[in-house]
Amino acid sequence: MIQGNGVKGLYEMGLKTLPKQYIHPLEERMSMMTNKVVPQESIPIIDMSNNNNNCDVEDAICYAAEKWGFFQVINHGVPTQVLENVKDATYRFYELAAEEKVKYTKENSPTKHVRYGSSFSPEAEKALEWKDYLSLFYVSEDEAIATWPYACRNEALEYMKKSEALIKRLLNILMKRLNVKEIDEIKEAVLMGSKRINLNYYPVCPNHDLTVAIGRHSDVSTLTILLQDQTGGLFVRTEDRCGWIHVPPIPGALVINIGDALQIMSNGRYKSIEHRVTANGSKTRVSVPIFVNPRPSDVIGPFLEVLASDGEKAKYKNVLYSDYVKHFFRKAHDGKMTIEYAKIT
Repeated sequence: MIQGNGVKGLYEMGLKTLPKQYIHPLEERMSMMTNKVVPQESIPIIDMSNNNNNCDVEDAICYAAEKWGFFQVINHGVPTQVLENVKDATYRFYELAAEEKVKYTKENSPTKHVRYGSSFSPEAEKALEWKDYLSLFYVSEDEAIATWPYACRNEALEYMKKSEALIKRLLNILMKRLNVKEIDEIKEAVLMGSKRINLNYYPVCPNHDLTVAIGRHSDVSTLTILLQDQTGGLFVRTEDRCGWIHVPPIPGALVINIGDALQIMSNGRYKSIEHRVTANGSKTRVSVPIFVNPRPSDVIGPFLEVLASDGEKAKYKNVLYSDYVKHFFRKAHDGKMTIEYAKIT
């Protein structure tokens, strides 16, 4: 953390070359042939408007969750202005003076639910990621109003509120296909009992091809609802694991991806897919993901309805969600390795 200014502070120093602690091994760089981009493929784009046949929408969502683990939704019901406001608020937070932002670092934050930092897990990483983030764990509206930074608090809360109906609709569709007839209070808690919103900032990067903005990983969430700006840079691993597919920004769209928790609960039917973000040599990028998670105290494992419907064996053991998350954060980004923690071998 550069005097409370993060990676943004490095960029503003006018660096012409990338500091060595940000240089990643050759095999992790997108410029390598082993990391080829597959331009002819794209993740599904699903129109969720009422003009479309609801069965077609449901089929498209479940197919995307099973085959790709990623899809984009348009006409999703979250107002465009709400999306624009939270992007503006992200810039507003990062434009604060360093002495304001530093109040929210791990060492200074008044609550563990608000964290400003850089990279992913600097203590465990051999090479740092070119990213600053503000992470906001939602406990209650009162707590958020009291502790979230004023520069972005209202906009982040509004984005979370306005996305609630979309999240519930997606989960209802996905559960129905798993033979879960009803999302009762217990199921709702384990599927979406906690939420975290991140405001991510990726400054212009010198020698951007030598580093990464976010390394290869899959999310530990149930679902992730991602708002990205028009800069681009998000890549998803192909099904054969031989290349990467760019997720092109679409004005007003949201990117949805399946997280490890839902892969486990669906016994592998829905796929949590490896993805990454490249650094950019000419434009600053912002993104705002909402991570929809089980509660830390929940035990997650394959739903009984999934196992009963086909008589299949459980591929994953029951794990305490907080233990799973701790395992994810105690190491550098390492592709799909986290889910090995829950696999039955």
